Amino acid sequence: MEDVLLGMDWTTVLLVPAVVVVTAGIFYLYSTVLRLMSKTTVRNKVVVITDALSGLGNECAKVFHKGGARLVLCGKSWEKLDTLAEQLANNCDPTVTFPSKLVLLDFSDMEELPDVISEVLECYGCLDVLIINGSMKVKAPVQDLSLEMDKAIMDINYFGPITLAKGILPSMISRRSGHILLINSIQGKLALPFRTTYAASKHAVQAFFDCLRAEVQEYGISVSTISHTFISSPPPTEETPVPAEETPVPTEETPVPTEETPVPTEETPVPAEETPVPAEETPVPVSSRKAFSLGIAPEHMAAEIVKTLSTKKKEVVLARSISKAVIYARAFFPNFVFSVMAAGVQNSATALDQDL
Repeated sequence: MEDVLLGMDWTTVLLVPAVVVVTAGIFYLYSTVLRLMSKTTVRNKVVVITDALSGLGNECAKVFHKGGARLVLCGKSWEKLDTLAEQLANNCDPTVTFPSKLVLLDFSDMEELPDVISEVLECYGCLDVLIINGSMKVKAPVQDLSLEMDKAIMDINYFGPITLAKGILPSMISRRSGHILLINSIQGKLALPFRTTYAASKHAVQAFFDCLRAEVQEYGISVSTISHTFISSPPPTEETPVPAEETPVPTEETPVPTEETPVPTEETPVPAEETPVPAEETPVPVSSRKAFSLGIAPEHMAAEIVKTLSTKKKEVVLARSISKAVIYARAFFPNFVFSVMAAGVQNSATALDQDL
């Protein structure tokens, strides 16, 4: 009996390191495959990235630049774009990479978009991949959001992206190739209280690209959408505020509105009646470490984008299991989901009244 127990002890001792080694090997192979995929998927390809100054846009720029892509980086600040391009050039071998082209792009300025589209196409004469990234976020009771704010959100989240896609589409159709990838939100599939206009814009842009996918398939053009919860980042400090699009707000939390003022999200502290400020330029207050741990890391998102471009997968949902379950519940048990959401709003209002 003692010999049997002794043998089991030795087996356990040997098994634990073996499991650790195998797990480490799997992760190493996975990272190696991702690096190879990024090189073969985008090497020598013209890749346009909107909102390249955001956390996700920055990470995508690094991955694709190392992979040998001919980058066209779009953003609202020329100085920051120039700094990003310089960093990319300094961190990579110039003999196997290409210098990045820079284009000023602001989706809130619809009148300038035709000129921007022409400038993007003139960079290399064509483009192979368009990654549409960035959005404006706001959380507030519907009665506290002005029509001007609604229009601003729709311009940035819907009209801007579709105008850009329609502008570059003739070039892709003439070459009978290309890939358009939309970085969307989970709220393009599931609407939550106090996010009326934001959810509406995300549903609209999701529907547009779903329709576009079917229309351009005959031309050899791929259309993919990636719906995520929120992009996480290290917790900010008071000295170094984090851009709003990187500040997570767990989707299952119900905001507590007041009667006097809208409740802005930690993602977008935008007053409802003032001039709309794009989320990527608005500093935000410090959030809890727990909240940041619930988001999608920019590195993970960038890897998923590379994988999606390689496999040409049409739709990807990056969210926790509970969020995915709610999406399915919304389809099969809509009344139940509506009741739960309404109860959450009522409970929040009751708790506020008790506090007052």
